Amino acid sequence: MDFDPSQYGTLANDLLCAAGWPEFRMPLVIGECTSPDVRARLTHKKAKDIFPKAAHPDAALSGLYLYIACFEESHSIAQDIKDVNGSYWHAILHRQEPDAGNAGYWFHKVGTHAIFADLAREAELLSYPSKGKWDPIAFVSYCADSDNKKLAKEVQNIEWQLLFHHCARPK
Repeated sequence: MDFDPSQYGTLANDLLCAAGWPEFRMPLVIGECTSPDVRARLTHKKAKDIFPKAAHPDAALSGLYLYIACFEESHSIAQDIKDVNGSYWHAILHRQEPDAGNAGYWFHKVGTHAIFADLAREAELLSYPSKGKWDPIAFVSYCADSDNKKLAKEVQNIEWQLLFHHCARPK
């Protein structure tokens, strides 16, 4: 995937670059916030301030917080979004907790997301065995049990990019 943070606006681009884009990869397991500077810059900002033209600004903000491993902030936003995008971010953060059961609950609420076909294709290109169809529950297990954590992080990165783009792209 050709991910370009500048398409989401100057502030979003600046925040993602300050967080380490394009080299940084989110952790598979949540720990400390990886960018206290970005967290501080986000404090008291509304989603519409950062993503004024976004299709789903609150979901994009939850995803931005998740990118920098700010679990509490991402969770607080995601749990209040009553659509598949909020459920998807919610599921990812519980996968990273790690709480497979809770992640599974939220992935079941997602159902089939618009990014799944692209995610399956991109994951296959990285040699992840998606067999042409994205199975988020299988990926929860893969993240927890696989010896190939590097591949899991790369697939998670593609997943984040696709979902973030889906939420932050202009309407």
